[in-house]
Amino acid sequence: MKFTIHLIISLMLAFIISCQSPYTPKPRGYFRIELPEKSYQRFDTTYPYSFEYPVYATISESKYAQGEKYWIDIKFEAFDATIHISYKDVNGNLITYLEDAYTLATKHIPKADAIYDSVIIHRNRDLFGLIYQIEGSEVASPYQFLLTDSTSHFVRGALYFNTIPNNDSLQPVINLLKDDIDHMINTFQWN
Repeated sequence: MKFTIHLIISLMLAFIISCQSPYTPKPRGYFRIELPEKSYQRFDTTYPYSFEYPVYATISESKYAQGEKYWIDIKFEAFDATIHISYKDVNGNLITYLEDAYTLATKHIPKADAIYDSVIIHRNRDLFGLIYQIEGSEVASPYQFLLTDSTSHFVRGALYFNTIPNNDSLQPVINLLKDDIDHMINTFQWN
């Protein structure tokens, strides 16, 4: 009987002493994202442009084309992401296309922490443009770009994820796809 009383008192003291700090829940965890090895293939068809894109992506006609020729979607099924590529002929209306691209990038300002732009100049390929890197945990499109030869062709691209934006957890995938887009731009050519 004495042993039972000592055991109960010991357990009660241990319980009282161990419960001094408030409960702190663990932060939400995310699944580990397996990133593929880099390897590229050429997109070279009857389109007015060509480039190299990752082998782990597929290209299809854009569902937003609405009668527009040469609009494509580069889909990354493993990441539920798509780069939407639109193409326009330039007929003295380059300023309109540039302003539209700027407007589409700056629509993210309410959710963005920062928007960085980088100029693209490849005179030997008649390739000029801008890259918009849009940072923020709830930004819908973290990477956008536009390319032109300034006389005949205009291409705009935007990376989107088919999920609620949480770019903190998506950052490894965003970095991978940024590298892929940079490779695409560096191998881009007008046909």
